[in-house]
Amino acid sequence: MTLPDLHSLFSTDDKCREYLKRLRWPSGVTCPRCQHTAISTLKQQGKFECAKCWYQFSVLAGTIFHDSKLSLEKWFLAVLLLVESKKGMSANQLKRTIGVSYKTAWYLCHRIRAAMKETNPEKLAGTIEVDETYVGGKRRGMGKARGMDNKVMVLGALARGGDIRLTVAPNRKATTKVLRKFLTETTAKGPKTIHTDEWPAYLSAVDLQTTHKRVNHSAKEWVRGKVHTNSIEGAFSLFKRAIVGSYHHLSAKHLDAYLDEFEFRYNGRKRSDLFADTLRRLASTPNLTFLSLTK
Repeated sequence: MTLPDLHSLFSTDDKCREYLKRLRWPSGVTCPRCQHTAISTLKQQGKFECAKCWYQFSVLAGTIFHDSKLSLEKWFLAVLLLVESKKGMSANQLKRTIGVSYKTAWYLCHRIRAAMKETNPEKLAGTIEVDETYVGGKRRGMGKARGMDNKVMVLGALARGGDIRLTVAPNRKATTKVLRKFLTETTAKGPKTIHTDEWPAYLSAVDLQTTHKRVNHSAKEWVRGKVHTNSIEGAFSLFKRAIVGSYHHLSAKHLDAYLDEFEFRYNGRKRSDLFADTLRRLASTPNLTFLSLTK
């Protein structure tokens, strides 16, 4: 999907609604209240009516679009921009691009990110690279010291040639228990190979069924044959360039949401249906209220 395609296909509210109808009910319109399939169309009202419970509803009923004052054309445009921007797009940039207030753009971005979150992601298998990184600003007055007190640890696992899984660690110094829980939640059971750096915490976090291979970064060893963590480090580098180049600043409170967006876009880098998939998710995702985001 390109911007000219978007303008051609979804230039009116009716066209957007028709596309949402096909995405939401690919096998035919179904009543959202009783799930009955005998539905009449009320063309003049732009609604449907269920023949069983007489419930009248639109294609937006029960979706994240239902209580939004933003036009569907702008929703579609915002989705395309977030999906196709490799390093993401800030709320300020979206505000200028689609002509809305900053508050509207910020809320819009977070609702789209909520739809991008995978609920039951498939666990990783095969050769998996695992690494950690730190996200946060530098502390003033620290000189050349790293100043880790205001940084957040992010754990990542990437199946070589496949998907990535990212999460925020509960503290800056992830323990063996935290690492073991992360590996259990993200990697499949059974034999597999995990590549890490020399961090000692990984030694006891990897189970006995797993072949664990390490590279010693402290000794300037980056690759040993096929043993390396270059892929996961490259993904971390891309995310950090997004922070520096697009977002400029992320709060620890919402870091998980930005990781969900990056993970969704990275895992779908070879897919051609990300735009349609995101809209389909938006049509079935519970609404994310502004109060829950700002409390």
